[in-house]
Amino acid sequence: MTEPARTRTYSWSDPGISAASARTSAGLDVLQAMARGELPAPPVIATLGFTLDSVEAGRVQFSFEPAEYHYNPIGSVHGGVYASLLDSATGCAVHSMLPAGVGYTSLDLTVKFLCAITVDTGRVRCIGTVPHLGGRTALAEARLLDPADRLLGTAVSSILLIRPQPGAAVG
Repeated sequence: MTEPARTRTYSWSDPGISAASARTSAGLDVLQAMARGELPAPPVIATLGFTLDSVEAGRVQFSFEPAEYHYNPIGSVHGGVYASLLDSATGCAVHSMLPAGVGYTSLDLTVKFLCAITVDTGRVRCIGTVPHLGGRTALAEARLLDPADRLLGTAVSSILLIRPQPGAAVG
C-alpha cells in the first residue's frame, strides 16, 4: 500500500514593505514591529516555519517547532535549518542595534551542531546576542536550545555593516 503524500502550504507577504521600513527606521523598531505582526516577516520565516518571539537592543529570540519537512535523509532536522536559524538570530541581533539606513551582511558563520533535533525534541529556541558592535563590523553569537535549555547548537558570525555613502539618498 502506498502512503499518501504529505503536503505543506504556506503564504508570505511582500518583503519589500519591511525592507523599505528598514531604510527609514531603526533596526530595533523594524524588528519589534515584525515581532508584533505590524510589519511582514521575511519570506524565509514562513518557508522554514520560524517565529520571531522577542527583540531588544542586541538580543533576539526566534523559535520553531521541528517538523518532518525539516528532516534530512537520516530522520533528523537538516543542518541547513540549524544554520538558517542561527544566521537569522545573529544577523537580527546586530540589526536590532543599527540606526535607520544601515544594512548588514554575514561575512562568515561558524556553526557547531551539538545534538540532533527531531519532532520529539519540542519547540526549539534560538537566542542571538551581540558581544561587539564596531563601526564596520560586528560579532554576533547564537545559541539553539531545547525546552529543557539543553544546548543543541551554537554559531558565531562576523557581520559587515553597510553604511550609506555620504550624500546618498536613503529610500
